[in-house]
Amino acid sequence: MSANARNANNPGKKKGGGFLARQANKGNAKTDKRPAGPPSTEEELLKQAHVSPDDVLRLAKVTKNYLCPVDANVYNIDFTCFKLRDMDTATVLFEVAKPENLPCGDDEDSNDADEEADPNAGRFVRYQFTPQFLKLNTVGATVEFTVGDKAINKFRMIEKHYFRDRLLKCFDFEFGFCIPNSKNTVEHIYEFPHLDATEIQEMIASPYETRSDSFYFVDDQLVMHNKADYAYDGGVSNL
Repeated sequence: MSANARNANNPGKKKGGGFLARQANKGNAKTDKRPAGPPSTEEELLKQAHVSPDDVLRLAKVTKNYLCPVDANVYNIDFTCFKLRDMDTATVLFEVAKPENLPCGDDEDSNDADEEADPNAGRFVRYQFTPQFLKLNTVGATVEFTVGDKAINKFRMIEKHYFRDRLLKCFDFEFGFCIPNSKNTVEHIYEFPHLDATEIQEMIASPYETRSDSFYFVDDQLVMHNKADYAYDGGVSNL
């Protein structure tokens, strides 16, 4: 998979998009790069005080646990909007946004019971798409995020997608520097890897066995870890 990025600014908080736009124009996205050395194991990384980008790039399979606690996000990075679109047809495939009048943290009281039951509930997302999704060539993933009172240096995302324990693709993008109290919007452009007919049928017949780990780093230290799983049987009759 190859990838590049496109950036646009949103009004509201201080705009931090200028640097992000320059980074995108440099074409600094990297894909499918694994550093030299033996593969990392989840068990080893859970024992470490800090997890680095090279550590997760060497992971050979999806993790069962989260590699950092929720409170590692000391920069108050908050993802407020996410949209997927087919670049060939401009069709919006999926879109979700946090209400503008609900700042980060204001929903804590209403979700106390859920958070006590599962403190990681907000770190996991389940998606269901139609089989046609697997035949798309290029998809744009737009993400909007805000940051808190601290400046962010070397903000980086590494996202790894697996079917069962086989790596499908790895996306590595450097956001760079984000100013304090800023709102940023970035679109990642994915060119999907080719899947043969057998692979597509296996993925359709195996809902939620396609999984991803999304790792977010500041100054080469893991501060956020989100997970997702995917089904591609939407609209398919079980009869």
